[in-house]
Amino acid sequence: MFELLLCSFLTILPDYLYRRYGQGKRIGKEITFYSVWFELRWGIVACLMLTVGLITVIFYNHPSTTNATAFFRTVPILPETNGRVAEIYVGITDEIRQGQPIFRLDSSRQEAAVELARRQIAEVEAALIVSQADIQAAEGRLQEARGAHQQTVDELEAKQEIQRRNPGAVATRDVEKLQVALQSRQGSINAALAAKAQAEARIATLLPAQKASAEAALAQAQVEFDKTVVRAGVDGRVEQFTLRVGEIVNPFMRPAGVLIPEGAGRGRLQAGFGQIEAQVIKPGMVAEATCASKPWTVIPMVVTDVQDFIASGQVRSGELLMDAQQSRQPGTILAYLEPLYEGGFDGVTPGSNCVANAYTSNHDLIASGNVGTLKKLALHGVDAVGLVHAMLLRIQALVFPIRTLVLGGH
Repeated sequence: MFELLLCSFLTILPDYLYRRYGQGKRIGKEITFYSVWFELRWGIVACLMLTVGLITVIFYNHPSTTNATAFFRTVPILPETNGRVAEIYVGITDEIRQGQPIFRLDSSRQEAAVELARRQIAEVEAALIVSQADIQAAEGRLQEARGAHQQTVDELEAKQEIQRRNPGAVATRDVEKLQVALQSRQGSINAALAAKAQAEARIATLLPAQKASAEAALAQAQVEFDKTVVRAGVDGRVEQFTLRVGEIVNPFMRPAGVLIPEGAGRGRLQAGFGQIEAQVIKPGMVAEATCASKPWTVIPMVVTDVQDFIASGQVRSGELLMDAQQSRQPGTILAYLEPLYEGGFDGVTPGSNCVANAYTSNHDLIASGNVGTLKKLALHGVDAVGLVHAMLLRIQALVFPIRTLVLGGH
């Protein structure tokens, strides 16, 4: 309507002035309600054509969208294991800091596993003490065996000396018995050495390995025990946390609640423009937005990034072949808008619905001197008609509260 009114001043109004003062025709006489089309046909046709052209130029070079929202991501509150809620540390809605506990699951099984691991460590430590005693006992047996061996050696040497000096004085059978006893005493020494080496190896290798395994089991049990206390991974706010003591929480089917990270949805706006504006929307474009949660306010913004992909074209592998006809809803070009001035987005509630305009600027191209006069005029005209969209956005910002609260019955 605004474009039609503007174009009528350049087409219908001059046509009427010519009919009135050039041809002397008067309203109510020659120009009546029934003769308007015939008398002003040139102005009406030109007005319609100019209006269509102006709307096309405005909407293409200065795109607008009502699909603008301050999106934010929520973090589901999930334990790493199933369990029954034993204690809750926060309310239905509450501020929370990173690492702060949110709720605790029943931990009787995990506590038993921790205690078992501690008992196993104590058992290994007791075995170390026993092994020390085993070494002492093996050392005593070794000394005993060496003493008996030395005694047998002395006795054998004495009888062999007697037999050498006085053959027949000592029975050959007695010498043979001492030789066999000497071998037996050497076997006792070897057995005592082996027992001592076994006890030392048990202290040096086996028991430390068993203790390390028990400590690892304790650490694992402690980790499982710590998982029963669910803590906040980021700073934020817990909302609609209706979990109660005694409920069963399942990380795959039943989350406990929602955590909104601090700063989520603040300071950035995501706007979806039509696909036809893919060649127009560029980073660095000046934009404006007005949001429902901050009425009667136009926020100066700038396009900081443009997504290179259209979400409606994504496919997910499955058992069925893709049919292009199933994609009925055309996607949009997603652009990220940030406030041009610090604090410009303050007061806008995350998730708020907004209306956004982006404006094409050809100032740098015109100032470069690389374009001709006609093109300069055309580019100046393109930049100038952005004022129409700016006015329309302000009218929307002005009318929206009235339309919502009065005409909408809210």
